Amino acid sequence: MPVELRRTLTQIQTTYREGWKDVAEPTKLVTAIAIIRNPWFGLGHVEDLGPEIREHGPVLGKMLTDMVLKETGGTVEGYGKASVVGMGGEQEHGQGLTHTLWFGNQYREAVDAKSYLAFSNTRGGAGTSLIIPLMDKDDGGRRSHYQTIHMQVPDAPAEDEIIIALGASLGGHPNHRIGDRYADLKEMGRDVDNPAGI
Repeated sequence: MPVELRRTLTQIQTTYREGWKDVAEPTKLVTAIAIIRNPWFGLGHVEDLGPEIREHGPVLGKMLTDMVLKETGGTVEGYGKASVVGMGGEQEHGQGLTHTLWFGNQYREAVDAKSYLAFSNTRGGAGTSLIIPLMDKDDGGRRSHYQTIHMQVPDAPAEDEIIIALGASLGGHPNHRIGDRYADLKEMGRDVDNPAGI
């Protein structure tokens, strides 16, 4: 069953001032969203989600990646992904479509990333918060790029829909000054490859 695309949305947030201080170089957060019909809606428990994952993943991954890159000019520093499944589906449906390499590798390869895609997946009715955690695309310890896109679509997802989203950042979180995890590890006398010290 091909992807039944209902809507796409793009949101761009540029921050010029945070708290009590101007941001030296304004930061940008970009969200690309697809609202689709849940391919498993009304089917009850489906044991093998694989056929729809393999069919939908590459299509959605490429489309959303193209939407992000159109707004960023091809440059991405931080990235993440998320889904919200309508109440007529399972959280596993959103996870299936976003956690597969058929989906994520479209984005990862396009931006030449080394780290995994930070993620969130949830289920809810129309207006449920969509939360996309972001991290540096190449360095999971670069704390300046730990940030979150938080938004909602007032009339989605409907019962038979899934919201699938990719997020991107240009610049870290505004006026970041908490260092990175490597400095913490050094101060604590811990090894970067064994941070828990086990």
